[in-house]
Amino acid sequence: MFMIGSFIMEQILGMKWLNQLIAILLAATGMNMEGKIGGSILFFLYDGIKITILLCVLIFMISYIQSYFPPERSKKIMSRFHGIWANCIAALLGTVTPFCSCSSIPLFIGFTSAGLPLGVTFSFLISSPMVDLGSLVLLMSIFGIKVAMVYVLLGLVVAVAGGTLIEKLHLENQVEEFIRNAKQIDIPQEQLTVKDRIQYAKEKVAETFKKVFPYILIGVGIGAIIHNWIPEDIIVKFLGISNPFGVIIATIAGVPMYADIFGCIPIAEALLSKGARLGVVLSFMMGVTTLSLPSMIMLKKAIRPKLLGLFIGICTVGIIVVGYAFNAFQYLLI
Repeated sequence: MFMIGSFIMEQILGMKWLNQLIAILLAATGMNMEGKIGGSILFFLYDGIKITILLCVLIFMISYIQSYFPPERSKKIMSRFHGIWANCIAALLGTVTPFCSCSSIPLFIGFTSAGLPLGVTFSFLISSPMVDLGSLVLLMSIFGIKVAMVYVLLGLVVAVAGGTLIEKLHLENQVEEFIRNAKQIDIPQEQLTVKDRIQYAKEKVAETFKKVFPYILIGVGIGAIIHNWIPEDIIVKFLGISNPFGVIIATIAGVPMYADIFGCIPIAEALLSKGARLGVVLSFMMGVTTLSLPSMIMLKKAIRPKLLGLFIGICTVGIIVVGYAFNAFQYLLI
């Protein structure tokens, strides 16, 4: 059983065979894999191809699942629950919805205008970009199953806790009036056939690939530079165990970026291999995917500054706490 699990992690999710194949092909051209240029090209090709394959497979699978949860159906599911259980369901539904915060915000607006409790819709908004099913599989391919499972679990805890706190503060008046007063038309969802769902999944693969692929190339390029050109002692100095503020630095550094987890993974992988702490790396990923500037600008159109500031504060504190927790237990997880 252990050998099967190891094979799945290393050869199917991790695609170690692909790394070896590319290394052989590059070596056949006379390129030195131990050199900076050869190592950079190997990293770029291996991570670029691997993440692209995982991207297409994951989007197809998740989109097929998502076809069973259109907005109206998701709204009806969440409306059946109350209290913290409603926050839990909203956070879980967030794992099978869009892949970045910008595409989650229209759904958040729709749920809020439909009359769902504000705290419930914020649990969805936090979890959707932070802990989707794609992040689970991608994290497993890089960091292993224990790190991936704990990451998703803690991400869901942040989403539920954040939504619950917002609910307790009764900040409904901080939602823009045009959303609160929007009229909702309950349109029955048509019954889709398997063929329809497959076609929908294919269209989502093409749509998301076009949007995400440039960021994958950028992320892989940055990762290749970090992995092969930046001295290890510099990474360790700023993001290693000797710097107690590494988690905070990484969280803040991730905010100006706009990417999803597919673009973050190669950067995270390179940072970890150079000596960055696990919690620092994961805090950077959470900061990028949850608090990117474009998504905050979009969200500002829907909610007022007080609520926006609270949302940013909750997410930032949650990400930092998660980062330090991973740092504390790093040696038990990897």
